[in-house]
Amino acid sequence: MKRRRATAAGLAVTAAALAATGAGGAVGGVAGADTRAEAAAGALTSAPPLRRHGALPRPVRMVSAPVRIADAATVRLLRRGDRVDVIASAAQPPGTAGIGESGPEARVVASGARVADVPRVTEISADGGALIVLSVSRATATALAGASATSRLAVTLC
Repeated sequence: MKRRRATAAGLAVTAAALAATGAGGAVGGVAGADTRAEAAAGALTSAPPLRRHGALPRPVRMVSAPVRIADAATVRLLRRGDRVDVIASAAQPPGTAGIGESGPEARVVASGARVADVPRVTEISADGGALIVLSVSRATATALAGASATSRLAVTLC
């Protein structure tokens, strides 16, 4: 009887150690379950590159950036969780573009930004725009703020 308990306790400790270390030497169907779980997760991403002395890179801190998009109708198409590119073009007064002139140059300010919130469009601003909130890095939030001060912003769905 004592021998069975000792064996059971040994097996339990071994199983707990294997589970804690994630050892791949599983027995029977458990090994196949690991493979199936990896396949279900889709393409495996490679581990982030290591910096000097084996330290991992710091994760990018995300911030919420309110952005006024020039076309309120476009904002109505957006939903929380959508990915968008934000494009800035120099604001041009109506009727100033002559024949043969190209329009204002556009540039991508944020690429693949996640829509965090789309506030209700209860009132449209005087310029016809509407507000959205994006989840972006601090550097991108700064670029968005600068672009919104001098340009009209538009979004494209990714």
